[in-house]
Amino acid sequence: MTAALSVLDLAPISAGDTAAGALRKTVDLAQHAERWGYRRYWVAEHHYAAVASASPAVLIGQLAAATTTIQVGAAAVQLGHTTAIAVVESFATLDAFHPGRIDLGVGRSGQRRAEAIRQAPRPPRPPRARHEVDGVVVPAPFDLSVQLRNPRLKAMLGTLQQPEAVTPDFGDQVADILALLNGTYQVDGFAAHASPGAGTALRPWVFGTSRGQSARVAGSLGLPFVAAYHIVPATALEAVEAYRNAFRPSQVLAEPYVVVSADVLAADDSARAHRLARGFDHWVYSIRAGGGAIPYPDPDTVGPLTDEQLAVVADRLDTRFVGSADEVAERLAALARVTGADELVITSVAFDHADRLRSHELIATAWAS
Repeated sequence: MTAALSVLDLAPISAGDTAAGALRKTVDLAQHAERWGYRRYWVAEHHYAAVASASPAVLIGQLAAATTTIQVGAAAVQLGHTTAIAVVESFATLDAFHPGRIDLGVGRSGQRRAEAIRQAPRPPRPPRARHEVDGVVVPAPFDLSVQLRNPRLKAMLGTLQQPEAVTPDFGDQVADILALLNGTYQVDGFAAHASPGAGTALRPWVFGTSRGQSARVAGSLGLPFVAAYHIVPATALEAVEAYRNAFRPSQVLAEPYVVVSADVLAADDSARAHRLARGFDHWVYSIRAGGGAIPYPDPDTVGPLTDEQLAVVADRLDTRFVGSADEVAERLAALARVTGADELVITSVAFDHADRLRSHELIATAWAS
């Protein structure tokens, strides 16, 4: 059975554009994605960067209102920035307006990961070389702790919480969300009911990048899991394995449900796709080394990165699927086969909106054929 295909959008702001322009393009892409047969349209949560998806719940409301059938959701709400009750109430409000169409994706925030690194630094792993698993590239890992120690990023993360706020344990927050949705939540022995929230059909989708807590939480609670191959490709496969090993049937799922993400860019021919892909290296480098995405550059104006800079983004370049629609579809099929994914979610960034639309159209057609 072929995995379903969905879209993940960051609402990227291209050089010379504005946040308002990027948001209008996101709505337009969602409407096209619905017509092209994509199952879901998810938007990410990012702050202090040249992407316009800072407020997923607000954006999801606009996307759901502009479409009619496609599932719309968050990929993912960063729980370290908010509370379980705020998440449930906002997404249940969306569900009240668009019953059965809202996906509640949740993930750990940068604060929680940075705190874990500070309190208990992981012992160094033996070096792992790039290799392939049945056609899927598993690159040498990039040390994300370097990014989380970036002074600018640390300063920005500090503004996303109230002063002296303590980020709760991620597993506890997910359990609280489930209890609020099930109507069983209690505070100090007192029943507390979310309205809207209790009794809705919402279910959390847990997003993760490794075999760590997120994969284990999703599995132990019997929730669907999304492995972010497009963010940390070196550990996405082991994240899926950890989720399956931890899975316990629940009222939500009788069996594991796996979604895997991928960075893609297709064009009418491979040469054009590779030309349009120029600038992605600069964009990813700005995220990892600068603490936030720059406006997406014009491929006709960028020069090459230095060897030192390329080393920072090599894993992301090596695992981005760029080429003709058939070439991209072939690599997506390999990813689905190796991970056993029930669903793939693709993210495609390009400087020109028309090129991004064409990429999604071509891939949808190739995947359906």
